[in-house]
Amino acid sequence: MTTTKTLSQPFEKWTEKDVRLWLMTEVKVHETCADRFCEEEVSGESLVVFEKTDILDLGIKHGPAVKITSYLESLKKGSQHESQFPAYVKNWTKEQVTQWLLQHVKVYSKYAEQLEKEDVSGDCLVCFKKQDFLDLEVKSGPAVRILAELRHLNEKPEPTLQPIVYTSTDQAEAPNPTQPELSLAQAIETKQPESRNKIESKTDKMVGEEFEKSQLPFKEASEKKEIQQQKPKDLGARRKETVLTTVPAAKYNITVEIKETLDNLLKEDVNNFHFYLQEYTNSNHKPISLSRLEGKDTKDTAKLIIDHYGEKEALRVTKDILKDINQRELARQLENKMGQLKQPRLSKDLLKKEANQGDKLKNLLTCGGNSLDNYDRFVVVVNKSSPEQVQYLQFLNKLKLFCVLDFDPSSVAPGGLCHSYRESRVANLHTPSQYQGQTDSVIKNLNLYKQTSWVFCNGRNDLDSNSDKELDYKNWLKKSCKGVEKLVSFVCDPEVLLHGRCLILFLLLSPVDTEKDPIFEIYKAFIKHTEEESIVTICGSRSTYEKWKKMIQEMSGSDIDPRSIYELTLSEVNGTVMALGPFNQSSGRLLPSSDSSFVVLKQKDEDLLTALDILCLNQCENIYDENSPEFHDFRIKVEEEFYRGGKVKWWNFYFCDKDKDKPFVKRDKYDNVKKMITFHLRDSKDMCILFNLFHHPGCGGSTLAMHLMWDLRQESRCAVLKDNTHPKADVAIQVIKLMNLESERPTPVLLLVDDSKETENPYELVSSIRQAVRDYCNINVDDAKNCKVMILNCVRSHSPKEQYIRHNPSQFITASLTKEEQNNFEKKLKELEETHEKPENFYSFMIMKSNFDQKYIDKLARDTLENFDFISKEARLFGFLALLNTYVAESEISLSLCEDFLGIKVIHWQEDSVMDRMKRYSNVLIIDKVEEWGGYKGIRILHHSIASACLKELERSCFLKVSNITMEILQCDLFFNVGVAKHRDSIQQMLIERQQKDGVGRELFSPLIDKIHNQEGRQTVQQIFVKASSRFLTSASIPQALARYLYIKESDFQEATKWAETAKNIKENPFTLDTIGQIHKSNLISNNNREKQETSRNPEDLNTNIEIADNAIRAFKRAQELANTEDEPEEEVADDASDDYQRKSYNVYGYVGVLEIAFLVFEILSRLPFFEGNDPMRKKYFQSFLKKKIPITNVHKEENEINNRYVEIIKEHEPFLLSLKTEVKETFDLVNCYFTYTKVNNSEFDSKKHRTVCGLFKKYGALFCTAPEDMKKERQNNPNLNLEINIEEHRLFLEEKQADTFAGIHQHLDKPAEEIERITECYAFLQKFNKKQKTKETINYILSNIVLYLLKPKSKHVKSYSQLSDLLLKTLQDVGLRYPFPDPYYLALLLFWPSPTEKNSDIGTYVTAIRNSSRKHLSIFFRKRSTIAYFYLGKGEGLDRLVSKRKLDGTFKIPRDILAQLWWNGDIFKEQQITCRLHRVSGITEEGQVFANYGTLKILVRPARIGGIRHGCSRERVSFYLGFAINGLLAYDIQYEN
Repeated sequence: MTTTKTLSQPFEKWTEKDVRLWLMTEVKVHETCADRFCEEEVSGESLVVFEKTDILDLGIKHGPAVKITSYLESLKKGSQHESQFPAYVKNWTKEQVTQWLLQHVKVYSKYAEQLEKEDVSGDCLVCFKKQDFLDLEVKSGPAVRILAELRHLNEKPEPTLQPIVYTSTDQAEAPNPTQPELSLAQAIETKQPESRNKIESKTDKMVGEEFEKSQLPFKEASEKKEIQQQKPKDLGARRKETVLTTVPAAKYNITVEIKETLDNLLKEDVNNFHFYLQEYTNSNHKPISLSRLEGKDTKDTAKLIIDHYGEKEALRVTKDILKDINQRELARQLENKMGQLKQPRLSKDLLKKEANQGDKLKNLLTCGGNSLDNYDRFVVVVNKSSPEQVQYLQFLNKLKLFCVLDFDPSSVAPGGLCHSYRESRVANLHTPSQYQGQTDSVIKNLNLYKQTSWVFCNGRNDLDSNSDKELDYKNWLKKSCKGVEKLVSFVCDPEVLLHGRCLILFLLLSPVDTEKDPIFEIYKAFIKHTEEESIVTICGSRSTYEKWKKMIQEMSGSDIDPRSIYELTLSEVNGTVMALGPFNQSSGRLLPSSDSSFVVLKQKDEDLLTALDILCLNQCENIYDENSPEFHDFRIKVEEEFYRGGKVKWWNFYFCDKDKDKPFVKRDKYDNVKKMITFHLRDSKDMCILFNLFHHPGCGGSTLAMHLMWDLRQESRCAVLKDNTHPKADVAIQVIKLMNLESERPTPVLLLVDDSKETENPYELVSSIRQAVRDYCNINVDDAKNCKVMILNCVRSHSPKEQYIRHNPSQFITASLTKEEQNNFEKKLKELEETHEKPENFYSFMIMKSNFDQKYIDKLARDTLENFDFISKEARLFGFLALLNTYVAESEISLSLCEDFLGIKVIHWQEDSVMDRMKRYSNVLIIDKVEEWGGYKGIRILHHSIASACLKELERSCFLKVSNITMEILQCDLFFNVGVAKHRDSIQQMLIERQQKDGVGRELFSPLIDKIHNQEGRQTVQQIFVKASSRFLTSASIPQALARYLYIKESDFQEATKWAETAKNIKENPFTLDTIGQIHKSNLISNNNREKQETSRNPEDLNTNIEIADNAIRAFKRAQELANTEDEPEEEVADDASDDYQRKSYNVYGYVGVLEIAFLVFEILSRLPFFEGNDPMRKKYFQSFLKKKIPITNVHKEENEINNRYVEIIKEHEPFLLSLKTEVKETFDLVNCYFTYTKVNNSEFDSKKHRTVCGLFKKYGALFCTAPEDMKKERQNNPNLNLEINIEEHRLFLEEKQADTFAGIHQHLDKPAEEIERITECYAFLQKFNKKQKTKETINYILSNIVLYLLKPKSKHVKSYSQLSDLLLKTLQDVGLRYPFPDPYYLALLLFWPSPTEKNSDIGTYVTAIRNSSRKHLSIFFRKRSTIAYFYLGKGEGLDRLVSKRKLDGTFKIPRDILAQLWWNGDIFKEQQITCRLHRVSGITEEGQVFANYGTLKILVRPARIGGIRHGCSRERVSFYLGFAINGLLAYDIQYEN
């Protein structure tokens, strides 16, 4: 009664004794557990907040802890604890739970042992949830299955549990305890049984069950105990019996395991299994025929597989097919049960060959080879080291380290491992928390792949913050363990490091005495995320290893001995690794330097130049013993790879240099390009020159460029840009560092940018390099000639000759050989026949030798694809490659993805296993190293033309269209799972990237989409885009491209708008909004054209059109608004820009869209019955309505229903319609500023937009700038109105000539003088008669006088210099220094710039005012664009001091493109025609700025070209030419006078 009464009160009020009583009587836990709660003073008030982790912290095992937690949850809810499972389960002992798990659930034995170890008896098991199993490191699959089997017990009779007979050699005290046990798979392979020092093997267990199967009925637990305590001699006899029966039992056991695995399949799944089994081709055996499988149950199927494939292969076949039918969990269970089914990283044959641990270490690190480059990356985990050990760890410098997980907080201090490493290599110091976030962002921010990441996993003693303190195990587990586990998860992510391409080294330099050590926790984290075969352990001592090995065996049952090194000293480990290839050059890598000297390129410096692949003077020298057979084999392999179609390597040029009788085959343009580059490097005054080399794909363009680099490496420091997407500013800084490396004087740099798709990116790089020179170089005049960078921009193009014509300097190469080139290729073939077997199979070489003969290529494709069957995985993979390689340059598919697709588990030192499976097509396939994404190996077709011919052949002979292959690849889940993502970029690129036209501009759609549209039309194209949009959920480009397709090709504006809105919702930027605007514009044009043809009128059409126009203008204005506010173009836009714009910058195209829509609306309105026709009155009404002079109701019209409805619609939309005229005028003025004041790219796209604007302005002039006839009549009838009408007419004339704006008057510098004379006369009239004179008109009048003087100095309308100066001074007094536009201050610089003998103390004020005003009001046009100087300071006086750019250009009789190039690179100012006309101004540089000097006056000017002045803030006397731009003064051709 007391107990009941006590426990009936609220449990929050329980005492410690009450809690103990509840545990004993209600929960029924062992007394020792209840006592622990008492000892720790757990009362009811504490119990209420207890969770499972708190109970575990009391030292209570997991089983009871879960049970107590479950009862506690019921207690909190106020309910009675109830079990969902049969009552007998609660009575099971923990041993019986183990028996049930092994015999009925068939879980992996280590999971059952773990539960037994944690005291999970039946009454605990029924309280378990999925998370409780996961906390015990039971995987999700087995956890879910255990819970399911528990529930099924309600529907089944009580299971029979048989005691487990243990035959462990530990219990038997066998005399050979160190001999490792082999798994069943190994037993089958070797046909020899092995004993073991720990828990029984699967073989022993199952053979034991056979031996005892009729003798061991289920008895009490005491009987089990007796069996376990058999005498050693009896067990010895058992072991002997096991030896005799292992091999025959193995076959039986494999059959049983396969049969029991198949029993888990549903009937439909068994049918699928049979279907895939008859199609299985990944074997030397033929597939099992369908007739043999018909009617077979799971037992017969298992036996058939064994008989057909043999014992060893049957397991692999079963597992592969289970994966094919998406039964991966069953495949994994089968793998666990049968032992090491996967191909180990080192075969047993190889391990048997190991004479000692030196060979073993070599084999572990090289996969059985001689070079460390078999693995892409190494991850090192290391604990505390001593200075004595560190001296023997130099081998880490040689490994391609991805990251080091360091548990030594003193590692960065002198004597520490990290400190030692950083003396010769670069390592960035990180914490685990820095690895959290988006994968791409982490890779970018931490510079992963490019430099080693050194991660401190338990504090850093050199930092003082609390977060960097070293923690003991308990605190580390609470505070740091989770972060380090996340780091491990990141490292093991296939998107970061491909499985099988990375090796994890545990470097134990100090003892690990207990499992309660952070480094042991990290080992457990690694084996959760990767295969144990990927982990190699190197121990500093044997004793350290023995403890480590024992802990791992107890934890996972794994034997790590085959993957561990423990008998070598660290000195021996160091020496063994350092002796492995690839070898460093003994003399060091050399670079050319000043005065024909050389410097050594240090490894640490090379580590810092992450964007550049540096070509050294002595590249390839002293790396191999060149007389050895290995070098001969290496040479044969490298040459064969290149001539088959691999990328050219420096080795190819080196081999040809060594053998002068067999030179490298050159294209004819080689000598020409070399001369041009040499000339520019020697004679150009420009510090950065861009040379474009345009070439057809696969015609040797990149090879020619690299050959040039090889031959010029003595004169310049040569490097290849590794990744074209690398930030240009960072590339520029690295190029400047390379230029000045190890030398006080600069050396010219030749930089190869290969496979560039456009020329804009390298132009951005040119600007960045110039800026970097300015910021980071302090160059003497004598050194300036060597401070140069030549960018060799190698551009793939389908129209190289047309591209060449538009760029200077440049050259082009086509897929067509001259006769001499063909002779050279014939000669090279004869040379190859002397040294190589079957050089006629070097298809890329043979294609060029045949002069790209299409018949040869087509025959090769036909032969390769004979009997092609797209159903097979190999054929599908080849089809994917043909598709990607045809439409996307550099579109390899990673080797690991191919392995997964083909269902291969690779023997990791034999990468050709993919090629073995693809043997049928391997003659046209090659494996390349890809630098992006951290470096990986990818497979591709040898040559672009072969891929293209194969696609055509598939269509011809297999009726397989490109759309079929495209849809197949989009439906393949594997291609869109984690892993190397470059192929996903290639797929997207294939769908959206448009090519340059043969002339100018780009095609409307990608070549693939164009082809599918032409072959199959809209339905197929839309299906492909819809599927692609479901694959690329975060990409706006796919729905945007579909929207463009629908409105351009199909005129389906409604559906197009839907997809454009989808794109905008994914990413709102100028380009997605512009697409919406373009759709509405096309819709409006379509409606307008249709309505022109119709004879009847429908007022509702007007309503629809106005709504469309309103939506279009909103979209264009929003696009322009975003363009004006964004600081940088968005990264996603960079590749294909907007789909509508190939340039990164949106510029003013939104404004142009607004203008186009407005004039469409004007045209539609002009066709209304009351505005239509040639009647001048109707035109007057139309003009007056749009100018808001009369309402629509006052417009004269015929009264009828249609007209009345038109009026209603116009009144409904009146605010929109009446705003158009004002908006159009303001937009014209803005666009005019852009095209007038800034240097726009000379692209056809900009030119087209400019022509559009000019055409629209002519329409504007005709509509709004002509005086109606009635105005003239009115002037005759009413003389009092004459002056007012005259003023209006003059203003209309100025507006029509675009001379009512400051920018517009500038444009008349390039027009006939008669126009500006009439304009000036108009302004003079307004100055004289307009009493309400505007400041703007006065400013424009002054500028028009200046322009007129320069064009026609003797005109009677030109005012004198003094008159203009007085008028300007008065205007400046009126406006002060805060006028909203820079115009008056610009005029002040033109007129008041002091002559050498004058002083004008106000000029500095005007310079400040123009900078402030232009920055505030015109800055949206000046971002990333430089301004134009229309006037330069000449040698005359007054207005004669001003020299126009038009006049300077007129002194040259050379083509416009050459003249433009002279202006672009600054060489124009070296020409005598310029220097004799312009005045050179003296000045000074201070604090990185340029000032013009006039006596004591210093006037701030701006260098016209980036890099115009040196870095270092040196005060130097300079001189320069002065240009006047709308945002200030520009200094040209800055010369240092010392």
